[in-house]
Amino acid sequence: MLKYLSCIFLLGSVISCSKSSENLPNYFSYPDSLEAAGVKMIPISTPKGTFKVWTKRFGNNPKIKILLLHGGPAMTHEYMECFETFFQREGFEFYEYDQLGSYYSDQPADSTLWKTERFVEEVEQVRKAIGADESNFYILGNSWGGILGMEYALKYQKHLKGLLISNMVASAPEYGKYAETVLAKQMDPKVLTEIRAIEAKKDFNNPRYMELLIPNFYHEHICRLVEWPDALNRSLKHANSSIYVQMQGPSEFGISGLLATWDIKNRLKEITVPTLMIGAKYDTMDPKAMEEQSKLVQNGSYLYCPNGSHLAMWDDQKIYMNGVISFIKKVNGE
Repeated sequence: MLKYLSCIFLLGSVISCSKSSENLPNYFSYPDSLEAAGVKMIPISTPKGTFKVWTKRFGNNPKIKILLLHGGPAMTHEYMECFETFFQREGFEFYEYDQLGSYYSDQPADSTLWKTERFVEEVEQVRKAIGADESNFYILGNSWGGILGMEYALKYQKHLKGLLISNMVASAPEYGKYAETVLAKQMDPKVLTEIRAIEAKKDFNNPRYMELLIPNFYHEHICRLVEWPDALNRSLKHANSSIYVQMQGPSEFGISGLLATWDIKNRLKEITVPTLMIGAKYDTMDPKAMEEQSKLVQNGSYLYCPNGSHLAMWDDQKIYMNGVISFIKKVNGE
């Protein structure tokens, strides 16, 4: 926690005064020549040239640097703004980040850039730019960000101190099977029939498709809050649909894009860094699969959110945030 100057004065004289190295002025002071509220555009080298990605730094803590990886693909950092309150209270240094192609970063039109392995190299370049290493570097990835986090760990875990995978299974085929055999059966049969008819025609631009999915699927399994947070609405508004459809498919109701065959479940045993797998009762991902994954990695823990869905950081916030913070502190030896 942040510690402030603690002074006791008696008759105009200072009797005692203690100061933490992580006091408030230090926490918000960055070695930047131009103060820009922690925002930096980081240059990223790709096979198609150099582009810039948007990042925003919060805090100054050499022991804990957390990089937040948003979902989508091609959503934005905005729906992860809820971490700001919780992480700043703890004195964590953390970074919001829009991946290449997302709203606040460059958006090149070359579709060959939207490959998991290229995104992994992008994350590695961001890590270097923020000065993180194996002594302090944590990744927290939600949904597609969880895919990216696991893939990053498989190649670069030597640079990680801790890994947090939020609401993402390690097998896209299993994700699709769960949606088909479990979640679809929870839906009104008439609604499901109409959704499937639209999908069969590949009429995904039909407004009726989302008219059906939003109340019957998204509000049940993506975010269960009656009124969706402004941060989530902004993120949805700013999503890059062309990248999302190419990689994920037209909706969260299963997966049909380039990621449809992605599966690294049999490689989880290679991940040795402390890893937290986060599942939720109403998630699009099977919470039992998330628990299993926590046992497949070599040093895993499991966090279950009994009231949460895919965005449990919003709809089961207390349990989610307490669990995440406790894990980070434990890994950090606190």
